[in-house]
Amino acid sequence: MNNSIRAPWLPIWAGLCASLVGIGLARFAYTPLIPALIGAHWFASSAVVYLGAANLAGYLIGALIGRPLAARWSSAMALRGMMVLVSLTFLACAWPLSVSWFFAWRLLSGVAGGVIMVLVASAILPHVTASRRGLASGAIFLGLGLGVAASASLVPWLLDKGLQQTWLGLAALSLLLTVTSWAGWPVELEHSSVPPARRQAAVSPAILVLFGQYALMATALVAPMMFLVDYISRGLGAGTHAGAVIWGLYGLGAIAGPVLYGLLADHLGARAGIRLVLLAQLGAIGILLSSHDLRLLGAAALLIGSFPPGIVPLALARVHQLVDGHDRQNATWSRATVSFASFQAIAGYAYSALFAATDGHYGVLFAVAAGAVLLALLVDLLLKERQAMSLMANSSAR
Repeated sequence: MNNSIRAPWLPIWAGLCASLVGIGLARFAYTPLIPALIGAHWFASSAVVYLGAANLAGYLIGALIGRPLAARWSSAMALRGMMVLVSLTFLACAWPLSVSWFFAWRLLSGVAGGVIMVLVASAILPHVTASRRGLASGAIFLGLGLGVAASASLVPWLLDKGLQQTWLGLAALSLLLTVTSWAGWPVELEHSSVPPARRQAAVSPAILVLFGQYALMATALVAPMMFLVDYISRGLGAGTHAGAVIWGLYGLGAIAGPVLYGLLADHLGARAGIRLVLLAQLGAIGILLSSHDLRLLGAAALLIGSFPPGIVPLALARVHQLVDGHDRQNATWSRATVSFASFQAIAGYAYSALFAATDGHYGVLFAVAAGAVLLALLVDLLLKERQAMSLMANSSAR
């Protein structure tokens, strides 16, 4: 019997650490650092925002190269390498030698996150018994939420010791998680003998709608992810402590998101779950646009925080609804991740440009995010109407 089947929590721990390091820390730890980077005059405020978007651009590159890397070196080797790379990026960012230096390392951190997102679940779930795969998937994606929570609690504590020490602390934590998970990655199973062309997933209208919705969700989540703490701290003048508290609530939401959204998929179905989540996000972003009450903003942050990690299991459940066969599901999930990463990167730079063009008007950014959520809802309604018309046409033909 495969060792990973006998001891499933070893590969699950490895997957959780990978998502925690590659996305939870590499991406989300930057957000509470934005006011500190500006306040310490490491870079100009506009440059700090663009440097944050570099991670999103790297994520797209990683999503594109993840499967080729696994085919060449195995998923386990690629995932180990990406975790080491994230540790190096944190170490390099402790010295702000230039904007281009910082940009390159933030870009590489995003590449690592994209590779991890594409490979981590498919590398582990085949080695876990079928009865435990649902729980294993939730635990792996929980790493995203734990990373957000860790950045909300750890980063402010490290910042008290200095900005350089914060980057060094994140590097040490990432390296520790890399080492503790190193032996947990399972030996890769043999690849399917089916030619790649035959393993491509069919692109039905429902799949195209999912890709579109996933891309619009990516567009919507970037604005709060990049600007929420800065909005509270500087935009509302509430200070860094209030910003840290709001980000902590965002982190709590991120921990709850994967489990909560997975339950929605189980009980309502993935499509209905996506609709409900989009409606809730529309309401939460509406609070950002309409209220300055920190209590309401905290509640909105809790809900918004559940969105980035929570939509991953929802989208994956939708893929499994629409596509049969492990290889075709992997191919479709890879395409969905590329769709998500593409719009996330575009949105990151578009929001940065919009922020500069409007002289730091946060309301415009959140309004664009709300528009993306609304459009994602409308796309789903259009598919429902099209399916209804097709049913009517088929009935008439009979």
